[in-house]
Amino acid sequence: METYVMVEVGSFQFIVFLLPLEFVSMAPAPVSQIKVGHIDDVQELRKFKPAAIPERFIRDMAERPTLTTMDTLLSSTDIPVIDFSQLLKGKKTDEFQFELSKLAASCQDWGFFQVINHGVDLSLLESIEKSAMEFFDLPLEEKQKYAMAPGTIQGYGQAFVFSEDQKLDWCNMFALGLIPHFIRNPKLWPTKPAEFSDTLEVYSKEIRKLCQTLLRFISMSLGLDEDVFNNMFGEAVQAVRMNYYPPCSRPDLVLGLSPHSDGSALTVLQQGKDSSVGLQILRHNAWVPVRPVPDAFIINIGDTIEVLTNGKYKSVEHRAVTHKERDRLSIVTFYAPSYEIELGPMPEFLDENNPCKYRRYNHGEYSKHYVTSKLEGKKTLDFAKIHPNNSC
Repeated sequence: METYVMVEVGSFQFIVFLLPLEFVSMAPAPVSQIKVGHIDDVQELRKFKPAAIPERFIRDMAERPTLTTMDTLLSSTDIPVIDFSQLLKGKKTDEFQFELSKLAASCQDWGFFQVINHGVDLSLLESIEKSAMEFFDLPLEEKQKYAMAPGTIQGYGQAFVFSEDQKLDWCNMFALGLIPHFIRNPKLWPTKPAEFSDTLEVYSKEIRKLCQTLLRFISMSLGLDEDVFNNMFGEAVQAVRMNYYPPCSRPDLVLGLSPHSDGSALTVLQQGKDSSVGLQILRHNAWVPVRPVPDAFIINIGDTIEVLTNGKYKSVEHRAVTHKERDRLSIVTFYAPSYEIELGPMPEFLDENNPCKYRRYNHGEYSKHYVTSKLEGKKTLDFAKIHPNNSC
């Protein structure tokens, strides 16, 4: 028997079906306890009130992107680029060893890199981008059929909002759990556009294979057995979030997405063609724009890998900014261990000069903590940090 509650967001009312217990990591809090206040849909604002910036979107001075950070001329070559085809040539080749050393340096020094020649059919990238944009271009009433209930992270709307006065991001999101199947909410999978679900299924299988292969190479870059992470993770959790950032008349006042690190092991980002440059990473206390290489994926290390390597490979704080005239689309896949897995620093990364920085914990508990916290830099990783005088 299904139970439900009526939820009002702005001028819209909709029925939210409460999920069974096994969905707890994707919908961790009782819907009826969370009041998020009025949330404007930024596409509708742009369409009907193009100059309007509601107060909830205007950031405090310290958070606002400055013209310097928005217009800096750093090129995409400043972000490491990994040629996947070189890694597939085999361990004994010079090309493999060179590319593996680049991968190690990328993970240790940047936490971000771009992957070219990744083997995913470019026509599939075009198809998923087309499906995503067709969904975001639907009338609001149609998209609201799949509305994200307060306190959850699946569906259409804004995630990580937990109060009526919390600042909002200049972004519309559509997020879905993929694997394992029990995290899926079939009611949130759209019937329009017609090819959306089939395209996403094919795309997700390809990205999953890419993540598994990347984890093998990351393991080798650390001097570990190549299958250590894939074997450790069990049936890895996979989710997708599509982000649409409309143009904003005052990009200096808002953020497209609040600063955060990812709770995943790996995150794979595909940016829509002809989109504005919006992703920025925090490096040496400055926000560095990531200019995507055409047809590449942008990969970042998540909190899980930081914990497992005891900080050798670090997750990096990142955010999104907006543009006055151009929109931006990103399709982001999150790949993480099974919820049942116990995680902590691996013995290979502990010695007298590298004491244990993180406690052991259940990944499901960390996931629940992550999705019930607002995006606020790397603060969610405090969940796992231990006092220097303590041990693992």
